[in-house]
Amino acid sequence: MVFVNMNVISLLFYFIVIIPSAIIHEYAHGWMADRLGDPTARYAGRLTIDPRPHIDIWGTLLMPLVLFFFTGGRFLFAYAKPVPYNPYNLRYHKWGPALVGVAGPLANFMLAAVFALLVRILPVSTFSQLLAIVVQANLVLMVFNLVPIPPLDGSKILYAFLPESAREVKIFLDRYGVVLLLFFIFFLFNLILPIIDALFYFLVYS
Repeated sequence: MVFVNMNVISLLFYFIVIIPSAIIHEYAHGWMADRLGDPTARYAGRLTIDPRPHIDIWGTLLMPLVLFFFTGGRFLFAYAKPVPYNPYNLRYHKWGPALVGVAGPLANFMLAAVFALLVRILPVSTFSQLLAIVVQANLVLMVFNLVPIPPLDGSKILYAFLPESAREVKIFLDRYGVVLLLFFIFFLFNLILPIIDALFYFLVYS
């Protein structure tokens, strides 16, 4: 996740917030898959908000710290271990993966909405500003993960809508998804910032 123009305290708080938010995001994937008939996440011990099964040493802890110090806080990215699921066990073979995919971003939106409500009803203070960071962090997670590039959740939603005639598009995205995603993060991330800002304004100020 990218954050710019934040002071050190805000960035540290953002780092603290993004980890449990990413864990809840992954838990939601597993929960939805379980509801749709696939117990893989449950059997793997991932249907829990206990952070220990979800933490990826590199992606959750080391990489954010390295990026924080090497970029002076201009770039911050973190993720939890992806929750495993077997799409062939899902009740709806065409739409099941899309439903599992959208569950994570939806969980982040719900978190953002709850904390936005707190920001709206509490007086303006340092505490309410920190709560606003929780809102923004979860909106970043939601919108970023809805980008339709593998392995992001948006690709699962896109695939559900693609006709069979577009099979080559899916093959191309699966093959070059990581490269496309890195290109997007470093060169096109600003394209989604207006969406994040608009959602933040809607939840907190409208």
